[in-house]
Amino acid sequence: MRIRTNLKPAAWLAACAIAAFAVAPMTAAAEDVTVKVGFAAPLTGANAGYGKDLQNGVQLALDEANAKKISIGGKTAKFEIAAEDDQADPRVGVQAAQKLVDDGVAVVVGHFNSGTTLPASPIYNNAGIPMIDPAATNPTITTRGLENVFTVISSDAQNAGNAGVYAVTTTKAKRIAIIDDRTAFGQGEADEFEKAVKAKGGNIVAREFSDNQTVDFSAQLTRLKAANADLIFFGGLDRQAAAVVKRMKQLGVNAQFVGGGGVMDADFLKLAGDAAEGAQAWEYGSPLDKLPQGKAFGDKFQKRFGVAILSYAPFGYDAAWAAIHAMEKANSADPKVYRPALKKISFEGITGPIAFDDKGALKNASSTLYQVKNGQWETIVTKHGM
Repeated sequence: MRIRTNLKPAAWLAACAIAAFAVAPMTAAAEDVTVKVGFAAPLTGANAGYGKDLQNGVQLALDEANAKKISIGGKTAKFEIAAEDDQADPRVGVQAAQKLVDDGVAVVVGHFNSGTTLPASPIYNNAGIPMIDPAATNPTITTRGLENVFTVISSDAQNAGNAGVYAVTTTKAKRIAIIDDRTAFGQGEADEFEKAVKAKGGNIVAREFSDNQTVDFSAQLTRLKAANADLIFFGGLDRQAAAVVKRMKQLGVNAQFVGGGGVMDADFLKLAGDAAEGAQAWEYGSPLDKLPQGKAFGDKFQKRFGVAILSYAPFGYDAAWAAIHAMEKANSADPKVYRPALKKISFEGITGPIAFDDKGALKNASSTLYQVKNGQWETIVTKHGM
């Protein structure tokens, strides 16, 4: 059928050209596919700084992936973050997990706290959506047989386990005491430290606990002083660790302070002041400045977000890229299709080699001992595995 028009031939051709140009962007848009990357962590409250740091690490990975115009299923993938605030609360964490599942995310990077990760992870697992954990370290996360759970950070069994072995075999402590904050994270660290000490024939003379809101550790430290402890391990985060070392100095507790992961984060040196001198902490992973891509990553993170890395951003970045690489390799963002590729993934991440064992735990995970010298954290030793 011929379409009638009153336009002259030249005008007709011009109109056709304009029409073709107008639909071209729509055609290009049809060649894109949106891939939602779920993210869950505390974005409000006391742990919000860690959550935002993690989120920025994930966002940087997605920015770079989008710049590369990665093809998945014959279309250019547009990776978008879908972020949920779990408030570091197990109940809210479960709600956040269900919302991400309902939103149809292809993967979840999260959570931050072990206490939220443990109840949230079965929700992702049952929905068939891989969860890649960048920060929570309780060993149970990857030992429950959940096939959709992976982690890019060392566990407490490795990190606090190394601390326990070191305390007995290298520090040669004879009377070891423990304080923990009774969270899934802090108590998990303390349990693994105690196991490692006892396995090496070490002597635990006392174990005290608080909660994660305690600000005065006088009662616990008075009892540990009476027990004549020569090394005190603390399972918990930086602010409380700072309160412990300050009170140790005030009470004249002459013991080596050793913290687990999370102790040497932003506020410890500021809050502990002079009392921090000589304090030690075992942290997850290897020192960023000693890794091949570490400095470059720190520079581009600073440029992109206007702040320095707080702590866990590189792990969030590597977790996001693990999923992206697996999707690219499988040529699909469907979890059922790309999950086998994720299980076999192997690449050099910012934090080191990224590959998973049969439980989804990071292979060849590392942990590093630091000590405060002249008001700054200095690297003492890095251990791989246990």
